[in-house]
Amino acid sequence: MRIVSGIQPTGNLHLGNYLGAIRNWVRMQDENAAAGGDTLFFLADMHAITVYNDPATLTANTREMAAALIAAGIDPAKAVLFNQARVPAHAELCWLLNGTARIGWLNRMTQFKEKSGKNRESASVGLFAYPVLQAADVLLYKATHVPVGEDQKQHLELARDVATKFNTDYGVELFTLPEPIIPPAAARIMSLRDGSAKMSKSDPSDMARINLTDDADLIAQKVRKAKTDPEPLPEDIGGLDGRPEARNLIGIYAALTDATPAAVLAEHAGKGFGQFKAILAERLIETLAPIRARFETLKQDPAEIDRLLAVGAARAAELAAPTLAGTYAALGLCR
Repeated sequence: MRIVSGIQPTGNLHLGNYLGAIRNWVRMQDENAAAGGDTLFFLADMHAITVYNDPATLTANTREMAAALIAAGIDPAKAVLFNQARVPAHAELCWLLNGTARIGWLNRMTQFKEKSGKNRESASVGLFAYPVLQAADVLLYKATHVPVGEDQKQHLELARDVATKFNTDYGVELFTLPEPIIPPAAARIMSLRDGSAKMSKSDPSDMARINLTDDADLIAQKVRKAKTDPEPLPEDIGGLDGRPEARNLIGIYAALTDATPAAVLAEHAGKGFGQFKAILAERLIETLAPIRARFETLKQDPAEIDRLLAVGAARAAELAAPTLAGTYAALGLCR
């Protein structure tokens, strides 16, 4: 089993990233390492440049994201951790696959429509074609499985289409068709200010999210000020209907404790949110404090972060080399 996944280095991770994806990455890493499989996690800095990024900020964000992932449990001894720019094979394979990918396929990508908005003509070519780079990211390593959320399933299907067409067109069995991993336990964490919107780095209010870098006092303050309603916690899930903020806080506590929302309600039914928020804040602080402490230590040593990323990149390049060579050969390109 070979698992590949990436994340854009767009600033500090927040609770939604941790409970929704990173914690599952850590579990997959541990389980796959125990089974003798390869797990690759990359910082998608080449995806980041499909829109303008201040160069110095991108460099800093890449290092900070690497530090945050390691602090959250990604272990460079168990998984291959690197940033795309250190492995040029990603860009090479993307260009080679541009001859196989079809404009009609890319035109159907809903995320491009969302990100480009009404002014499609001003969007970069990279923003339009980045699903081909996503395909290259996973096909390069013959990934068997890719963790995806619902919003990324379409892109994985495109990767499978590209792989199938290339293999068929050139009469080879070069690319593996990756299967999706949709973790059933992945938590969907919503904004602390609006229970109908996902927790996001782009929310203008910092009070809407809990960052993995927040200290204990700030976590407690954010939970205390989180939007709720005056009703006490109900006895069953049905009592959360029409109460998105209440549902969100219950969901956060359930994810932190590896419990079901029903089990949380069974334990805390009848409590007011003043009491429940104090319990939730205590659990959040207990979970996030060691992550924050390790992150702060790692952040002070950028040279060590670069060293770890370079080690990961060397291993990734080694795994990628046979696929890249096979692609050049299948296309009849002399090297």
